[in-house]
Amino acid sequence: MMPKLPFLKTKEPENKSKVFVPSRRDFLKIGSLATGGLILGVNFQCSGPKGETITFAPNVYLSIDSDNLVTIIAHRSEMGTGIRTSLPMIVADELGADWAKVKIVQAEGDEEKYGDQNTDGSYSVRMFYEPMRQAGATARHMLLAAAAQKWGVEVSECRTENGQVIHSGGKKIKFGDLVETAREMEMPKAENITLKEFSSYKLIGKDVAIYDNLDIAMGKATFGADIDLPNMQIAVVKRSPVIGAKVISYNDAKALAIPGVNKVVKIEGAGIPPGLDKALEGVAVIADNTWAAIKGRDALEIEWDLGPNQNYSSERQLQEMLQSTRGNGKVRRERGNFNAAMQQAGRVIERTYLAPFYAHATMEPPVAIADYKGDGTCEVWAPTQHPQWARQAVGQALGIDYQNVKMNITLLGGGFGRKSKPDFVVEAALLSKAAKSPVRVQWTREDDLHHDFYHAQSAQRIRAVLDKNGNLSGWNHHTVFPAIGATGNADELHPSDGELGLGCIDFPYEVPHIRIETHESKAHTRIGWLRSVSNIHHSFAINCMLDEVAEAKGSDPVDFLLSMLDADKNLTFEGELKGDFGNYGEPLDKFPWNTRRLRGVIERVAKEANWKQALASGKSIGFAVHKSFLTYVACIVEVERGSNGQILIPEVHYAVDCGIGVNTDRIRSQFEGGAQFATSLVLTSAITFENGKVQQNNYDGYQVIRMPQSPKKIHVHLVENMEKPTGVGEPPVPPFIPALCNAIYKLTGDRIYRLPYKG
Repeated sequence: MMPKLPFLKTKEPENKSKVFVPSRRDFLKIGSLATGGLILGVNFQCSGPKGETITFAPNVYLSIDSDNLVTIIAHRSEMGTGIRTSLPMIVADELGADWAKVKIVQAEGDEEKYGDQNTDGSYSVRMFYEPMRQAGATARHMLLAAAAQKWGVEVSECRTENGQVIHSGGKKIKFGDLVETAREMEMPKAENITLKEFSSYKLIGKDVAIYDNLDIAMGKATFGADIDLPNMQIAVVKRSPVIGAKVISYNDAKALAIPGVNKVVKIEGAGIPPGLDKALEGVAVIADNTWAAIKGRDALEIEWDLGPNQNYSSERQLQEMLQSTRGNGKVRRERGNFNAAMQQAGRVIERTYLAPFYAHATMEPPVAIADYKGDGTCEVWAPTQHPQWARQAVGQALGIDYQNVKMNITLLGGGFGRKSKPDFVVEAALLSKAAKSPVRVQWTREDDLHHDFYHAQSAQRIRAVLDKNGNLSGWNHHTVFPAIGATGNADELHPSDGELGLGCIDFPYEVPHIRIETHESKAHTRIGWLRSVSNIHHSFAINCMLDEVAEAKGSDPVDFLLSMLDADKNLTFEGELKGDFGNYGEPLDKFPWNTRRLRGVIERVAKEANWKQALASGKSIGFAVHKSFLTYVACIVEVERGSNGQILIPEVHYAVDCGIGVNTDRIRSQFEGGAQFATSLVLTSAITFENGKVQQNNYDGYQVIRMPQSPKKIHVHLVENMEKPTGVGEPPVPPFIPALCNAIYKLTGDRIYRLPYKG
């Protein structure tokens, strides 16, 4: 089953979710996780975009044993965001558990048991905040009832705290001493469940260290490459150097002569389009160890038919894309009459913005282990963001029912969207079947950079019209980039509504005449979603242009944007869009596009960074604001020149409105990491193609920032409110990029129209 594309998560948990006592069959499924005590399953009822009800059951299991240990299943993948900690925190807090007595167990990939397990799109907390509260609260109600029965008192006289039920008279009893009674209690109805007041939470809204901190620091945590099975062999693959290339013939004699090399196997690729869940065409060397496998791969002699992309040049395509923006495109949003605004213009500012392909370049390259058994079953271990998709893709590739694939999820050494695609997991499964043994397919750094699902390069042209009074009266934005959908459908030539909803068609400012257009662009490589996705280039172009417009008006950039927001209101873009506004899969009535909240983060960051302060000589600051993944973020970046001329970033201020902050420590860490990530996108990173091949081989070519270039002080100012929680993994990136560009302009006089900055 192909997941919904791109990015938009249409399953919306509602408060209808219920907690139930699992059947004996369900209990047996998790028998290895708990051998007694109170066990509850959580049934999430979710509504799709058209209002249909989708039921996932069971989704999360909570167990409490007689030793007072609370075990919570983490059904999302941990790649550094802390989600493996944050969702269990919510359950534990509602339950009143002692966090020190909570054990978190990673769920296997099983959609039937746990529902949607795709960990991307910054939506995990948003989607599961309420269901997790209900799960914990239901268990709490049952424990309270058990204690009240035991003591012969009213339930209302009892409360839970630190893994105990406490009576108002002072009596206390541990959860573990109540489980035998509680498991016999009648399950309370959902409408009788009372959730805690926010003020009574001990964990939610506080700093909580991630569960795996110590194991990671001590080298005990299990990542993909840590899996070692009996009789396991190692495989590396020489993949098609150009997308769509096919193997004509190969000679493996020299490879097989290398000690340790056992087998050479050809992998059939999908061709064009390459697909999001298919292996690339290639030849694999399977050996006793990684060294022999790599040496064997080096010794392979392969004749390729390079196919239609063999002359592809990314620079040539970028220039063609830029040229296409000069013409009329496909209108995707229209307000007023832009042509009329042009006719009455006092001044027109026209600028173009180019951004390159970006790679995910995770610290841990893709790796997966598969053990295909002769009975038609397969067990997999993988650092995957999307276990149920990987399970389905493996089943399809092997020609077996996906339910015969057991999917184990390890920790991820970074993801950023790369590990949501299961191509590397499919490779491991195919090679295990060929080798008749467990196989670990190991990607090298070069493999990763040469064969990524890249963030698309883009060309944008914006015309900003100032009327004769100097007011911004017209906005015409042309955007062109290969669509993610083209990786699965070569006929996809325009970006999807979803991609445009990422910071382009939802341009929020009060401009009388707006026209937004797209142009055709063909994909010549695999395109995927990378942290923040299309928000990256849209925020870059829009915020840099607005900064230039403010300058042209003689206005302060912050004051200018505040003036452009008009009165506080919810935006719907109704009657203006020529397609759908995805709103990240959420209905606008529950997650409105609210200009008050945008204004709030602008004012907050300006105050915290002392925006209008007089800076020391040799320093400057830049500002930008952007809403992505339903989170409002404003950013101010300070820059200066280093002794060797490098751009240095002494200080960064973020103001963040992400609704209720579940784990404030994790929120800050995401913004701290996001600033580093975005700095690379502005200053150092780019993937280029020539003759169809990626020109960068390793971190020397695809550079990420080094320590001297990293932002030093990063301040994250959270706007406290009781709005629904939203995402924080991706929103740090979009406003940081233009804020840094605008700061560099003030320092150097260089307006940045092309990334990365080479000044």
